[in-house]
Amino acid sequence: MLSPDRESMNLGALRELQLERLRWSVGHAYEHNAFYRAKFDQAGFRPDQLQSLDDLRRIPFLTKQEMRSQAPYGMFAVPMREVVRVHASSGTTGNATVAGYTRGDIELWATLMARTIASAGGSADDILQVAYGYGLFTGGLGAHYGGEKIGATVIPISGGNTERQLKLISEFGTTMLACTPSYAINMADYAARHLPDYRFPQALRRGIFGAEPWTEAMRGEIETRMGIDAYDIYGLSEVIGPGVACECSEKRGLHVFEDMFLVEVIDPESGEVLPEGSQGEIVYTSLTKECCPVVRYRSRDITRLYREGCACGRTLIKMDKVYGRSDDMLIIRGVNVFPSQVEAVIMQVEGVEPHYEIVVDRHGAMDDVEVRVEVSEAIFSDELKVMNALAEQIAGRMRSTLGISAKITLVEPSSIERSTGKAVRVIDRRKR
Repeated sequence: MLSPDRESMNLGALRELQLERLRWSVGHAYEHNAFYRAKFDQAGFRPDQLQSLDDLRRIPFLTKQEMRSQAPYGMFAVPMREVVRVHASSGTTGNATVAGYTRGDIELWATLMARTIASAGGSADDILQVAYGYGLFTGGLGAHYGGEKIGATVIPISGGNTERQLKLISEFGTTMLACTPSYAINMADYAARHLPDYRFPQALRRGIFGAEPWTEAMRGEIETRMGIDAYDIYGLSEVIGPGVACECSEKRGLHVFEDMFLVEVIDPESGEVLPEGSQGEIVYTSLTKECCPVVRYRSRDITRLYREGCACGRTLIKMDKVYGRSDDMLIIRGVNVFPSQVEAVIMQVEGVEPHYEIVVDRHGAMDDVEVRVEVSEAIFSDELKVMNALAEQIAGRMRSTLGISAKITLVEPSSIERSTGKAVRVIDRRKR
């Protein structure tokens, strides 16, 4: 544990710290940012009305659309001369949001990512290969600075160039890998297809994977094929980047760094704050950020918050793996479905690969769903009746588990487009 005085605080002391920091953060946003001042004034809220953590509910939510409307610098709460870095979201669900960082913010971010690496068992003895993309995307530099902060040796290879990635893992003695989970699978696929003699070395012991929802089945696939422990990490560019929450050695939920972020779960439709243990949309308020404070930011990520004792000693609240985004949720003939649920069904079937696409179309008033699933070389070259039987098996599981009827199309290996970053799982032709 990198910061035991913060990561294992008792709840009373944590609440006192959060309230102190919340008052500073909300006051800082109001005093130094015109957007927040106008927003709070319109809601009839003044920072001096914050007498308890429950008073946070008097503040209106912040949405991604509002942040986009203020791009590039309208969310900044410090003069530009104090801004040392600018990042932007990937823009996978629309125009990018922009975030700035002071030197203090960069130090905070590095500390959070160092905690994340330590939670996964990393230390100064590790050689960390960062295969997240560098640049405006926060993943690469976030992991990089966290690795340096903890004292690890960092290999800043960035994303892509998979054969070189594999070569460096072997030749440089990489012990820890940081990338998206889908890219880890892509590495294993590439090695199997193009480097038949390649074996992931025993020195590679663990990986920290995030930036997209992934299932327990995919974790098993990564761990089996790469021979490592795979840990889930979580963050948002709008909040700070990776380093908001992470798994520990128990792998039973992600610890949220509550000394830096106040979290709520709300009903995505009504905005009502839900009790701990309820599934809903997670909302973030930063407590120490200087350049771009976020106050009640609606992440659109669907998860659950809960407290339970943890063998790792951390007392921080836990969140489940993200099920999906409320704006990525598909409504198919009245049934709500997340892509991660489709993935979980697919991965239960022997002979399929962890690569798929969900194609949604509308004919007349009815929605049609096609799930394109890669299968192994042996299955694809098998008799048609074997292929049909496998497709029907998957379709049957979709009906019984998710309550949707889908056309299942089995496709040959490597036919679905790969990505070195976030995988694109859904093609929704209804929006065209």
